[in-house]
Amino acid sequence: MTSETLVGRVGRVITAIRGGERAGEIRLMVGGMPHYYLAYSPVPLPIGAEALVIHNRGARQVDVEPWPTVPPDGIARGVDEGL
Repeated sequence: MTSETLVGRVGRVITAIRGGERAGEIRLMVGGMPHYYLAYSPVPLPIGAEALVIHNRGARQVDVEPWPTVPPDGIARGVDEGL
């Protein structure tokens, strides 16, 4: 995978990310196949959370940030107004 292929993709956390330099694991679907990466986030992310890849560190390591999901009520949470 090239960094351009990963950056901007949304994946699912499969091993909790503890925040800072304490990695977790994320699954990204690329070309219909699951790929697994060590993932770093500035904030903790629980198992099952969605995360946006913002940087590829290489060697199957990526930086991510929380990605808001839209629940059934249609109101996205964690998104600042005006973005």
